[in-house]
Amino acid sequence: MSTVLENNNDTQNVQTQLAARRMRATMAAIKVVFTWLGTTKTLSTDQKTVAADVFGADEASISASKRLLDPKHPALAAVTKIKGRVTKFWKENSLPFPEGGIRLIRHDQISEFDTTLNGFREELDAAVTELEQHYDEMRSAARDRLGSLFNASDYPTTLIGAFGIEHSFPAVEAPEYLRQLNPEVYRQECDRVQTRFTEAVEQAEQMFFEQLAGLVDHLVERMSGTEDGKPKTFRDTTVDNLNEFFARFRQLNIGGNADLEELVERAESIVSGVQPQQLRDNASLRQHLATQMSTVQASLDGLLVDRPRRNIQRRPR
Repeated sequence: MSTVLENNNDTQNVQTQLAARRMRATMAAIKVVFTWLGTTKTLSTDQKTVAADVFGADEASISASKRLLDPKHPALAAVTKIKGRVTKFWKENSLPFPEGGIRLIRHDQISEFDTTLNGFREELDAAVTELEQHYDEMRSAARDRLGSLFNASDYPTTLIGAFGIEHSFPAVEAPEYLRQLNPEVYRQECDRVQTRFTEAVEQAEQMFFEQLAGLVDHLVERMSGTEDGKPKTFRDTTVDNLNEFFARFRQLNIGGNADLEELVERAESIVSGVQPQQLRDNASLRQHLATQMSTVQASLDGLLVDRPRRNIQRRPR
């Protein structure tokens, strides 16, 4: 048995290394940085002392902050929503990389990604310009709301420039000049980069495993059993999110794990052509789908348990 496991691990290691090389050859690093005005601020030491006295507490044992601007104001909410959309787009179209703030996108997606981020930036500039029109009234409202906690110096003169989105394509490969200056250091850097990409393959694998497991768990839970004697309700997104995952997997999968690919294909075949309304109207179809998806669920559980080397952990249900 141990020999079989060792052979399986060796095979997986080879697949991972090959996938890491494919990743290096077909993907580029992308970094997105936000400049964002905070809407809360920690109270000063004197203010914390006053707050602690109210409750008879030790000021060192409490933390307190004040809200500078109302995050529910429509103009500010519109700005915040853009940040969420940018983050969602970035993460859904890229793979993780083991260096802070960096992810990986396919070479053939660079142009589209650049255009989309520039569009988000223009949208943000317009939203901030609109927010600027309401800035005085928002500060006045904060003055009334905060009372003695209000401090004009907490607020910039203008909000133009206080919010921004920047993206870049940082180099993650060993610099070519090292080859001439110091071949040994260059070799060490190449080894380090290969290790990083190996880790990136494993992180991507873990991400896909966790996403698939969560979606399958949710679908099976919604399809099985009843609530108050009636079939459990579910939203269209229960199925739609799975189909979106399949499309994202096809786009970003680097081919490092045959077991994962087989499970994705099996899950996709089960829900292929199934419409949410059909599941609401047909109890037999619901049960059939739940039964089939339960086999995927069981395979996921077994696969995750059998791969401790990957450090893939199943979230408790």
